[in-house]
Amino acid sequence: MPSLGNPLPEPGASPRAMITTPHWLASEAGAKVLRRGGNAIEALVAAGAALAVVYPHFCGLGGDAVWLVADETGKAQTFLGIGQAAGIVPQGEIPLRGAGSTLTTACLVDSWETALAHSAREWTGSERLASLLDDAIALAEDGFEVSRSQAFWYDFRLGEVDSWPGFTGLFKPSGIQRQPALTRTIEAIARHGPREFYEGALARRIAIGLAEAGSPLSAEDLAETRTEIAAPIHQNYRDTSLLAPPPPTQGISTLAIMGVLDQLPMADFPPDSAGFYHRLVEAVKQAFLDRNAIADPRFAADVSSTLLDPARLAAKAAAIDPARALPWPQPYRHGDTALLAAVDDKGRCASLLQSLYFDWGSGVVAGDTGLLWQNRGAAFSTDPASPNAIRPGKRPFYTLNPGLALRNGRPHLIYGTQGADGQPQTLALLLSLLIDHGLDPAAALSRPRFLLGRTFSDSRDSLKIEENIGAETAAALAALGHEVSTIGSFSPLGGQAGVIRIGQDRAIEGAHDPRSDGGAISL
Repeated sequence: MPSLGNPLPEPGASPRAMITTPHWLASEAGAKVLRRGGNAIEALVAAGAALAVVYPHFCGLGGDAVWLVADETGKAQTFLGIGQAAGIVPQGEIPLRGAGSTLTTACLVDSWETALAHSAREWTGSERLASLLDDAIALAEDGFEVSRSQAFWYDFRLGEVDSWPGFTGLFKPSGIQRQPALTRTIEAIARHGPREFYEGALARRIAIGLAEAGSPLSAEDLAETRTEIAAPIHQNYRDTSLLAPPPPTQGISTLAIMGVLDQLPMADFPPDSAGFYHRLVEAVKQAFLDRNAIADPRFAADVSSTLLDPARLAAKAAAIDPARALPWPQPYRHGDTALLAAVDDKGRCASLLQSLYFDWGSGVVAGDTGLLWQNRGAAFSTDPASPNAIRPGKRPFYTLNPGLALRNGRPHLIYGTQGADGQPQTLALLLSLLIDHGLDPAAALSRPRFLLGRTFSDSRDSLKIEENIGAETAAALAALGHEVSTIGSFSPLGGQAGVIRIGQDRAIEGAHDPRSDGGAISL
């Protein structure tokens, strides 16, 4: 196993199968499933459950999950494991943390049932959920060494955690982390199935714990939580077809950026040049100007075809000034997430993002369950005219957008990243590096990242870029009108991405981010 302190991701290569996650223990949990003949979906259920234990600051059973899967022929499907707003929503401003932000149910556990049903029906899957949860249970009960990422984000929130209900003493900044209450919760799910989380004795304990903390969520809200199965949306880029989940996710934004870049000669600009980064940033701006239109299509217009209209994308590409940056004072969104990806020995692929929204979610623990609840309700708007206005039973605008790319109709790239607003930005950078410049996954993941606009740690509408971009390129970007501010190389603020690439000869290579605690395991 490579050192977790290695500044470069460890690439893997295999003719058979691969899994990549941001924590080695989660990668190993999924690899065990692949070794015994399980498929990519089954591997990610095991890895995702383990990651919910060992990466509690980014994801957990009190959060959501968005899946994008495809078989070896390119037949693709999305599973939107997105919780809905409470049946009775409070009036007034929505706080970013605390019980007032726990406005949506958690759908990750239900997404396991939907994904495994697809696995059994379409991919001849035979793994039982109980066996897929073995590693998660063992890790929660026996403990694990706190990761660099957990230590960073615990320290980052040190002034806040004492005010979060049930949080103090449950999570640690260092040493061995054990979660006995969460162990019992996962064991209950393993015994009784995913719906125990929503309709069984566990559901009643969750509802009581949330109510005692002051959450508006009820037992009825939990019982109504269901994963939606939907067709992915797509956008061509060069000779590749990019797939993304539909609204309410920001998958449209990622595809719109790539639709703009498809009309620009990105291969003509060296990947360390100001010209390359300038065009990426300006394409992001053009796509983000439309992002406020994205909302739950059950309550608002589905804008997918409008925002990806070829004429609209062409106009946005033409609006990019190669010599001057567009001024950028735009709203931003928080969010932290974890990407898991796998390809099995039949060539079937799965890309999964699971999240609590902010790092540590709402900070609210649901009673004695050990469940840290998400604060995804803070993504709603309180403006009644907004497509994303909060309504009972509605799903909020969603930052999660795992990706798959097909070439010649077959899976070619599996990818995704942590990072809220940064997700489409990082994905655009990675896809151009992979497709336009032919970099391998490890090399692409090691290139300098940028993050446009405000973040929770910097209120300026600046272009934040990792300092290993080099002083000359940073100065050239500033000369183009970008308000450049540098962050450290391989900064945690740069997000954690993962990529698996499948070649024409079925050779597989992949890696996870040098900013993470994990990597790819090949078989």
